Amino acid sequence: MRRIQVLVSDDRVSDVVDVLDDENIDYVRYRARTPDDEEQWLVEVPVPTDAIGYMLDRFEEAGVRSDQYTTVATLESAISPRSEELKQRFADDFDPLTQMELKSKAQDMSRDPTSFLAMIFLSAIIAAGGLLVDSPAIVVGSMVIAPIVGPVMTASVGGVTGDRRMLVNSIWLQAAGLLTAVVAAGGFSFLLQFLGFFPETLDIGSIELIGLRLSPGFVTMVVGFTAGAAGAFGITTKGPTSLIGVMIAAALIPAAATVGIAAAWSEYRIAVGASLLLLATIILINLGSFVVLVQFYSPDEKGWLSSASGRRLVLLATVVVVVLVVGVVGTAAGQQILFERTVNDVVETTLDQPEYGDLEPVSVRVEYSDGFLFSSPETVTVTASRTANRGDPPSVAGELDRRITEATGKQVQVRVRFQEYQRSDAGNSSSLSPAPQPASFAAPQTA
Repeated sequence: MRRIQVLVSDDRVSDVVDVLDDENIDYVRYRARTPDDEEQWLVEVPVPTDAIGYMLDRFEEAGVRSDQYTTVATLESAISPRSEELKQRFADDFDPLTQMELKSKAQDMSRDPTSFLAMIFLSAIIAAGGLLVDSPAIVVGSMVIAPIVGPVMTASVGGVTGDRRMLVNSIWLQAAGLLTAVVAAGGFSFLLQFLGFFPETLDIGSIELIGLRLSPGFVTMVVGFTAGAAGAFGITTKGPTSLIGVMIAAALIPAAATVGIAAAWSEYRIAVGASLLLLATIILINLGSFVVLVQFYSPDEKGWLSSASGRRLVLLATVVVVVLVVGVVGTAAGQQILFERTVNDVVETTLDQPEYGDLEPVSVRVEYSDGFLFSSPETVTVTASRTANRGDPPSVAGELDRRITEATGKQVQVRVRFQEYQRSDAGNSSSLSPAPQPASFAAPQTA
């Protein structure tokens, strides 16, 4: 429940009372003195959250100026003769927060610059550590504490409500936060390398969690846009946005940490690819957030988006960005997806041949020459399982190389890694090993 308080002049109080009586809403009114030493009526109304926008519109129709004195406060509960009837009436309605509530909620999500940058700094260090040890749990922990959702939401709210200062400050905070994350991750990675925890020769591109963030992809772009849209929709409701904040941080903090790690290991191609991913993602998150909010709220009449030319300019810029990002990334990602799908089919078909009957495909991984969108495939790593103690594994790398080249027209290096396992006799428990044996890996074959 919420409590609305509006200051009403003597000549308008009867109109306001008529509105409340027509809506069957309980209220109280009492005299209040303004700073100008003028007495007016202060009308107090308890209403459900979803009724806030509706009632403020009705008050405006009755001649009440919302910018004169209007407050909306949260109530733990409210009991009045017709409160239950009012709750049932608005129980199934979706009514987004008013612009006043929207700005207040967005500002509550924001931190002061010092604490914001400090939390981003710490979350980036945690993310860098999680990426280097290839631990998804640690990376998720870094997302939880990253407060990046605050400036993302306030930027969109500032754009929609015409608050130029809020918009500019939020964009500055986003840029400063991501730069801080890159510097923190890079400095921490360099320190770990200097202290000998990780060798200088470490192939960071072979780490799975880092390999997922080498360049923009169509799926990551969709995730970024959707995360921004979900955050914007969440902020228009009365519910919390903490989990949505984790989703937005998930799209940004690991990518920023990847840039820092790549810089520490002088892997500049990876750094450029991850930077493109980071830049494209932050643009699409803000874009998704703005597109959703503009569906619910009209720009403030005093704002810089109130003019038709301003709205057309924003719409045109939005369309251009979407077309460029989706077109370029979609084309590049489509080519990579088609290549990887063909490689997977070739691997499965080849290992189904009788001469390779002892092999079962476990995973196929494609590595590209650099971190750019249109980079060429360079290496295909196939992991296959086989029963232990059956002699040397069959020579399959050359055959896979030949078939992949024929199917795709691409010259790649094929590496095959064998994962051996032991198999017990069915129904004979005595044949089981007393303790689980670690999987052994044969040396990779290279075509």
